[in-house]
Amino acid sequence: MKRTYIRRAAELVTCSGDKAKHGSEMKEVGIIKNGAVLIEDGHIALVGSTEELDKKVDFQTAELIDAGGQAVLPGFVDSHTHFLFGGYRADEFGWRLQGESYLSIMEKGGGINATVTPTRAASVEDFVALGKERLNTMLRFGVTTVEGKSGYGMDKDTELRMLRAMKILDESHPVDVVRTFLGPHSVLPEWKGKEREFLRYMLTEVMPEVKKEDLAEFADIFTETGVFNIEDSTWYLQEAKKLGFRLKVHADEIAPNFGGSEMAVSCGAHSADHLLKASDEGIRRLAEGNTIATLLPLTAFCLKEPYAPARKLIDAGCAVALASDLNPGSCFSNSIPLLIALGCIYMNMRIEEVVTALTLNGAAAVGREKEIGSIDPGKQADLIFLHYPSIQFLPYRTGVNIVSRVMKRGELVI
Repeated sequence: MKRTYIRRAAELVTCSGDKAKHGSEMKEVGIIKNGAVLIEDGHIALVGSTEELDKKVDFQTAELIDAGGQAVLPGFVDSHTHFLFGGYRADEFGWRLQGESYLSIMEKGGGINATVTPTRAASVEDFVALGKERLNTMLRFGVTTVEGKSGYGMDKDTELRMLRAMKILDESHPVDVVRTFLGPHSVLPEWKGKEREFLRYMLTEVMPEVKKEDLAEFADIFTETGVFNIEDSTWYLQEAKKLGFRLKVHADEIAPNFGGSEMAVSCGAHSADHLLKASDEGIRRLAEGNTIATLLPLTAFCLKEPYAPARKLIDAGCAVALASDLNPGSCFSNSIPLLIALGCIYMNMRIEEVVTALTLNGAAAVGREKEIGSIDPGKQADLIFLHYPSIQFLPYRTGVNIVSRVMKRGELVI
């Protein structure tokens, strides 16, 4: 048995729990001063203060890691990304800077549909090479688990290639990749007015193969004006659930009072994501249910849109997660330091709430809250060390990466 003993952490931030934290619970991150952790075969065995664990640990049989007065916390979980795609859309970013809206860019052939052609041209090997590079960047930011979505092929062959590449990356890269099928990411011109037919094609021709090859755990849909309406989205999610998929929803990003949040809760989705325009009723339903409210501040920042109402959601009792939404169009960024700064400075979140949103609640958004997301005995030893002694430095050292070491399954990988 391999044992690793981490001691003398200025703050051991446990985020303890095996289910998502709602509302005021989010600020309870379980800080242990002068903390210590014993790891056995990649899993956490003991947690406590250095004084307590020094009496229990056999120094002769454990590899010692001196945290040296640094803060230690769970690895970050980036629970909403589109990190595999072909091509780039830098021109669209320039258009937005000149005042073009997201929807107007889509209407003139840009947006999601503009990524389809280069993505369809990419091979599995191309995707794996691109994905490895992007996962390496995530790992340096302290992300130890990431959710990755398909959705830039919107045909059978490309969707399967994207998911096969993510499966290879999950098996070969230190970062765990939770895979989500997002075939209904947009409506291509040939399917306009035939949205239900398109969804039926996905459900009957593509998704059974996804399940057969064990390529994705979740199914997602872009529920929004001009894309998929509530009725079609509800039908799709119900049918996807029958096929054995867990559910996620792109909800309430653009149109006010569209009802995406309410639908996500009623369908039993693990998360409703974006929520810039979530209604009061949607927030109430999220607070009463088990659906995680996943907010994507980097996207709002890049689109110059008002941020999702994090403070309102938390104060109402919702479980909030934060994620990057890395994608080639509306947010070509996975900067966790910038995400943290936006959460604290512009979304009025306490740093403790941000940490919970990026750890335990992020894990809950991808159905992993019992395995990762906190420093608890029995959980996977995914940990990050900061250059500084407290999580208060995460927003204070504004926009700068302060992760010094990253541990995955008990092994130092950064």
